[in-house]
Amino acid sequence: MGSASSGRTADARDRDGEGRARNARPRDGLGRPLPYGAAGVERQPEGVVRAPEDSVTEAQALLGAGKPFHAHEVFEDAWKAGPEEERALWRGLAQLAVGLTHSARGNVTGGARLLRRGAGSVREWAGLTGRERPYGMDVAGLAAWARELADEVERDGAAVDARARAPRLRGAS
Repeated sequence: MGSASSGRTADARDRDGEGRARNARPRDGLGRPLPYGAAGVERQPEGVVRAPEDSVTEAQALLGAGKPFHAHEVFEDAWKAGPEEERALWRGLAQLAVGLTHSARGNVTGGARLLRRGAGSVREWAGLTGRERPYGMDVAGLAAWARELADEVERDGAAVDARARAPRLRGAS
């Protein structure tokens, strides 16, 4: 049974034809759900297969716009659609974007933890493959950015500005 405030019932949940959850609720720029009927930001389409370079370019545009949650969706698509040997890279990048999302939402513990996990993943991937600049990305710089931001978030205990703290994927952060 739905809540009195939403006016929605259990039968009206957002589901596709096969019964899988498809949350159509509007969201803000950090991916937080808003009340039904509220104006939200345009959702990032899921399941889009892009060339890796296009994934990096699109994710960078979203990060620069202060939408790390949406950038995470792009990285997740690359992680799921890409070759097995690159999945750790894309998963690590998704973790960095989610870490920034949580840090911008004020979730100190979750943000710092995901930033460090993502930093470790991208550095480990580069170490295993010998590829320090996959698709032009500076993985060493991204790992350093993430560790520095994690330290800052824990030290200050306050939400960060996602746009101001967005990394540059292909250059110094």
